[in-house]
Amino acid sequence: MTFARRFAVALALVGLPLGLAQGAAAAPLRLELNSGVIEPMPIALPDFIAESAPASKYASQISQEIAGDLTGTGLFREIPSSAFISQVSSFSAPIQYPDWKAVNAQALVTGSVGMQGDKVVVRFRLFDVFSGAPLGDGMQFAGPSASWRRIGHKVADQIYARITGEGGYFDSRVVYVAESGPKTARQMRLAIMDYDGANTQYLTGNQSIVLAPRFSPDGKRVIYVSYQSGSPHNFVMDLATLQTRQLDDQSGTMTFAPRFSPDGGSAIYSLEKGGNSDLYTMNLSTGAVSQLTNSPSIDTAPSYSPDGSKIVFESDRSGEQQIYVMSAGGGAATRISFGAGKYATPVWSPRGDMVAFTKQADGRFYIGVMKIDGSDERLLTASYLDEGPTWAPNGRVLMFTRQAAGADSAPQIYSVDISGRNLKKVPTQGSSSDPSWGPLLP
Repeated sequence: MTFARRFAVALALVGLPLGLAQGAAAAPLRLELNSGVIEPMPIALPDFIAESAPASKYASQISQEIAGDLTGTGLFREIPSSAFISQVSSFSAPIQYPDWKAVNAQALVTGSVGMQGDKVVVRFRLFDVFSGAPLGDGMQFAGPSASWRRIGHKVADQIYARITGEGGYFDSRVVYVAESGPKTARQMRLAIMDYDGANTQYLTGNQSIVLAPRFSPDGKRVIYVSYQSGSPHNFVMDLATLQTRQLDDQSGTMTFAPRFSPDGGSAIYSLEKGGNSDLYTMNLSTGAVSQLTNSPSIDTAPSYSPDGSKIVFESDRSGEQQIYVMSAGGGAATRISFGAGKYATPVWSPRGDMVAFTKQADGRFYIGVMKIDGSDERLLTASYLDEGPTWAPNGRVLMFTRQAAGADSAPQIYSVDISGRNLKKVPTQGSSSDPSWGPLLP
């Protein structure tokens, strides 16, 4: 199955209630997320029950996928099955709450996996152990057997959302630059993967340098920079067909740092001409171009607010790289970064309340966040080189590129919670950089 065909397959992942009572009246379990130290919540995740022999090869895998998603957030701790007193033998069996309380489980997930032809059907229920009640209705998801991992991500998203009160992010993809070869002859390809590094697919060859891939709001297109003509220019790729088109052809110019508008109808980018870089927008249907800034400085790395009314960008108009905010139509810009050091690559949170950025100070690089007025700056990481943050769909986690010192070092993608906790490397096939986190899949 081709890449385009694989991702064009429509999953019948419709959440169907299973007729369970809502647990809201019983003071439902809720994990409060804040910037303090969070003790991971103990959660019991028995293997889902296989309803038939063909379903048995998926039941354990889906259970492990769900457990990996939840524990990977750093917010949950899986109770080992060796500690269980009760054994879940039937999806409809009553829950022995005292047995789960005895092993200190605060939440319990039970489920079953069945087959309908080549379709996997997964049912699950979530229970608040200490209140002795279901946490929301049970649900059912179904999809092609080849997409069992996606179904596991869908279930994990539901569990995460019910316990934290925030949207999930597991059923999403990341587009990035896959790198190989020595630093003096680096080869680059656009690649796409699941949020956890699985299912890598390559979108381009390595004949030319590619940079700065960014998802469209609907996740169906990618905008990026390519040097295939010898100098940097912006291109758009349709992920269903892998067809590409160049967006600009002005003689004597270079374009870079592109990003879609929130409605996906236009692109914003930086254009360099005569040694000066300004911000422009292009209507992707008509090709009409509008210039937003006009200053003797380098204006680049623009990012829209979620409602499309404002733009945050990087500029050295004050003498060094700083972060500015202005109206989406252009006009006066307000500086919002005032800490020591240089600020770059600002990205507006999908929640609309914060901006993530790269900071360089005292010989180190940092990934940080601040409120949209520049207050409450917090640095989440620090290393020899950290750069280029991108937000998870729920605005809770950031991915970025990290590279260690040394001639033999290579870039890798890392993730970190916005509280600064749970810093970890994202597994990729070889070196990787410049991630862009896409929306939740439909």
